[in-house]
Amino acid sequence: MMSIALFLFAHQDDEFGVFQKIIDELADGREVYCAYLTDGVSVGCSPKVRNLESITVLTKLGVPRKNILFVGEELIIPDGKLVNHLKKAKVWLTSWLSENAQIENIYLPAWEGGHPDHDSLHAVGVIVTKQLNLIDKVWQFPLYNGYKCKGQFFRVLLTLASNGEVFNRKISWLNRCRFLSFILNYPSQASTWAGLAPFVLIHYLVYGTQSLQRVSFSQIQLPPHLGRLYYERRKFCTWQVMSERLRGDLLVS
Repeated sequence: MMSIALFLFAHQDDEFGVFQKIIDELADGREVYCAYLTDGVSVGCSPKVRNLESITVLTKLGVPRKNILFVGEELIIPDGKLVNHLKKAKVWLTSWLSENAQIENIYLPAWEGGHPDHDSLHAVGVIVTKQLNLIDKVWQFPLYNGYKCKGQFFRVLLTLASNGEVFNRKISWLNRCRFLSFILNYPSQASTWAGLAPFVLIHYLVYGTQSLQRVSFSQIQLPPHLGRLYYERRKFCTWQVMSERLRGDLLVS
């Protein structure tokens, strides 16, 4: 039986943070699964549209359609509201991992204070895998955060030192160009990508790496970094609300 690599995403298009790792896992002969834990719905868009966009990109990378799971749509977890549905996500992930014994690696968004859904999913993943003795198989990948930034500015694909040692894998120039072209496959998120794309381009030109870090149970009991978190500045959520929900719905349940 093939070993499994599970990629956990909050939203359709979060896969941009691990394009290279998905390719690497497939090249290593593992069966890759990708699961989305919110429906990804934003104003003027439907989950079906966003699902198709991610399906298009993932299948180009080589992920079988049957292995792409839209859990958030099935469980009715709205975009931006995962913090209110932690128990649902925990039950699903516990069940899925318990039914798939050949887990080799698990990847999830970093604990970085960028989007509340990313941090919520990170916490669910860390707590469930700790309970199932799988936490040593878990890796986190950065998407974006507001560390040492002001106003609406943010950092893209850059790790936080507080999350520990960074494991970098150089991305070939061919793949960097290929990955940049994938941005065109997310037309429903054009306004979001107008802000992200320049920083992704800079990252590929200057660093050109796939960055990963291990996860820590103790880290999710602390704010991701000093200062106001990006999702606090955007008024999406607060650290107080996040920490209270984690304690109430995950750490004591």
